[in-house]
Amino acid sequence: MHIIGLTGSIASGKSTASEMLMQMGYWLHDADKTVHQLMGPDGAALADIATEFQLDINPAIGVNRAELGRMVFQAPEKRAALEAILHPMVSANRHRFLQQARMFGARTVILDVPLLFETGTDRLCDYIITLWAPDFLQIRRALSRPAMTSDKLTAILAAQWSQTEKSRLSDLALPSGLGKAETRKRLLRFLKRNALGR
Repeated sequence: MHIIGLTGSIASGKSTASEMLMQMGYWLHDADKTVHQLMGPDGAALADIATEFQLDINPAIGVNRAELGRMVFQAPEKRAALEAILHPMVSANRHRFLQQARMFGARTVILDVPLLFETGTDRLCDYIITLWAPDFLQIRRALSRPAMTSDKLTAILAAQWSQTEKSRLSDLALPSGLGKAETRKRLLRFLKRNALGR
């Protein structure tokens, strides 16, 4: 079974590529979605986060992500503490996903991980695809998101490797600023060239 790592910095177009791959029928593990589940209603990370950050969390609602975000994004030590809780849980969830995919005979699976290189998850991958966008487009897209500010975006980008570095280490650096049709065409060409069927 081949493992493709799919990554990209914030607002790089990764989510669009992820959706395309799912529509093509590929097995896909979404690290962000897993984190949302861990911190959502009755999530497995709630107790640890409540203890670490001294928060009163209603299990039926989950973590107030905006409140937690304000606490961690400008405090590297708090962000590291949150990652120490979440990353092992995401890794365990991903391991179960890979076991299931192998059991069902999947030929190729996708690991959608924003911090693929930063967390060392790239070592699991046979191929890596990085989505990227010109800086002006990336910033415009990011700042159009709800509750995003310039300060928050600066903190997020500081915690991620640069688009240039990620692209350099990838098997495919896929630009997302040329339109969805072009992104899909280049993605399909890469999959076909490497015989990465579902």
